[in-house]
Amino acid sequence: MPESFKPLYRICFRGIFTLVTVLLLGHVTAFADPDGKALFMSNCASCHNPLKDATGPALQNIDKSFPDKEWGYNWVHNSAKVIASGDKTANDIYNKFNKTAMTAFPQLSTAEIDAILNYVDNVKAPVAVTPSTTPGGEQPAETNGWLYTIITLSLLVLVVILWRANQGLKRAANDAEGVQNEKEIPLYRSKFVIAFVSIILFIMAGYWLVNGAVNEGRQQNYQPLQPIFYSHKVHAGINQINCLYCHAGAEKSRQAMIPSTNICMNCHKQINSYGGADGVGDHPLKTAEGKSINGTEQIQMLYKYAGWDPVKKDYNRDAAGNILATPIQWVKIHNLPDHVYFNHSQHVKVGQIQCQRCHGDIQEMDEVYQFAPLSMGWCINCHRQTEVQFTNNKYFDIFEKYHDEIKTGKRTGVTEAEVGGTECQKCHY
Repeated sequence: MPESFKPLYRICFRGIFTLVTVLLLGHVTAFADPDGKALFMSNCASCHNPLKDATGPALQNIDKSFPDKEWGYNWVHNSAKVIASGDKTANDIYNKFNKTAMTAFPQLSTAEIDAILNYVDNVKAPVAVTPSTTPGGEQPAETNGWLYTIITLSLLVLVVILWRANQGLKRAANDAEGVQNEKEIPLYRSKFVIAFVSIILFIMAGYWLVNGAVNEGRQQNYQPLQPIFYSHKVHAGINQINCLYCHAGAEKSRQAMIPSTNICMNCHKQINSYGGADGVGDHPLKTAEGKSINGTEQIQMLYKYAGWDPVKKDYNRDAAGNILATPIQWVKIHNLPDHVYFNHSQHVKVGQIQCQRCHGDIQEMDEVYQFAPLSMGWCINCHRQTEVQFTNNKYFDIFEKYHDEIKTGKRTGVTEAEVGGTECQKCHY
């Protein structure tokens, strides 16, 4: 074959291979370094906020308050041990946050802890902006994602064109030299292509079936529409209403309890509007889709369900004096299979587990969604990490070995898993 007919597509492939290699080498450190944000979201976000106190202290620049870096590592790995040692800084933090014990994270390496601290130190406070402009009146910065997409597609088209051109030149060269051309087989009839596509489809079908079976019945991120737009951010977050005021059953019984309408009316007999006359308060209410909600209209809907007349400031009653109220048909979000036993009071009252541990930053949600997967593995991991109230608890008096080890300093606490929290019959009938 003449040198002028050298396969052009090889040159193109070499150029693309070189470009990809350079990009990968340029980002090798990004692949090697721990992802601080991912580590924060999976380990810390349920109890901590980077910018403000939550269940635990705000984490931004918190390492500046540590006596030294080694102290910080020890605190994250086992805070109970540091507290038990009588350390003043540890006990000050423990007492400030209502003696809520921090979960131990012995599995986190020092590099991963540093990555988390680096992430929270660089979190910026959210700034309210209009859809069209930034606070300074400038147009929002545009990303170049669309440009990279066009370049990538153009390169792919170029590869196809060059490959077809090379094939045409090769056939023309063979005709000129009297060499018989091989019969070109369409791609859809190529044995290699058919086998390759079949294998890929088989793998995808297997992944889809297995993943679907594993997640059967789970509904993480489930966020249904409710009859009334109730904002937990306004009530539990901005107005600091304690979760147990409405969900009193959470520390007293198996169910957390959905509050009855009269619980709402304890406050809303006096509070009949949200913010200004337009129903918009300091915190604008919006659905997950971005639709604006008139808060005052939602309060009026509550009055209709409760049978309350805001003008007469009394309930509407029938001839027998019964209140003309209608139950609110709230849509249940967190569901467990029928064969799973879960008791809220055991976790909230006895275990001192904060609501955010399972429900996420509920005080920041306008519309509640299922934060945690609520899978068996997720529950077991929590049991393996969470320490129980072991001392001064007669229920655990029979565990003499653990009591002796605590007295001799061999251990600082006992996890739920160590007292049978991973046994099948604990959660399954």
